[in-house]
Amino acid sequence: PRLDILVNNASRFYPNEVGATPAWQWDDLISSNLRGPYFLVEALLPQLRTAGGSVINIVDIHADRPMPNHAVYNISKAGLAMMTRTLAWELGPAVRVNGVAPGAILWPESGADDAAKQAILDRTALGRVGAASDIASAVAYLALDAPYVTGQILAVDGGRTLNM
Repeated sequence: PRLDILVNNASRFYPNEVGATPAWQWDDLISSNLRGPYFLVEALLPQLRTAGGSVINIVDIHADRPMPNHAVYNISKAGLAMMTRTLAWELGPAVRVNGVAPGAILWPESGADDAAKQAILDRTALGRVGAASDIASAVAYLALDAPYVTGQILAVDGGRTLNM
C-alpha cells in the first residue's frame, strides 16, 4: 500500500553516428533514458510524497564525460543527471532524489574486443570490472541509509573517472 523506493534502471544503450542519426534512435534513447524516468516519477509522486520516498536514477559516468560514438546516449544520461538534481530540489523535503553512475560493470553484448576492455580497465584505479552487487549496494545506501543526502550522483566506477 506504500511506495518507499523507486529505482529508475531501465535503459537503452547503443552507438550512433553524429550526422547520421535517424530520428527513431533519438526518440528511443531519449524515451527510455530520460522521458520514461521523468513520467514514472510524476505518475508515482503522490505515493512517494506520502511515504517520504526515495528515487534513485541509474545515470552513467558518461553523463559527465562523453563516450565517443554515443552522442545521443550521452545526452540522454546527462539529461537524467540534471533531472536528478532538479527533482531533488523540486520534491524536497518530502522526496529525496539521487543517482548512481556506474562505470564498467557489464560489458555491452556487442562491441568492445578484449583489448579495448583491457584498455578501459587499465585506466581504472581498481583495475577490474565491477559487479551488479556494487550498484545494488550503492542504491541501497542512497535509498535506505542516507536520509540527509539528496541531489547527489554517486560514481560507482572503480575510480575510472579519475583518469578518463
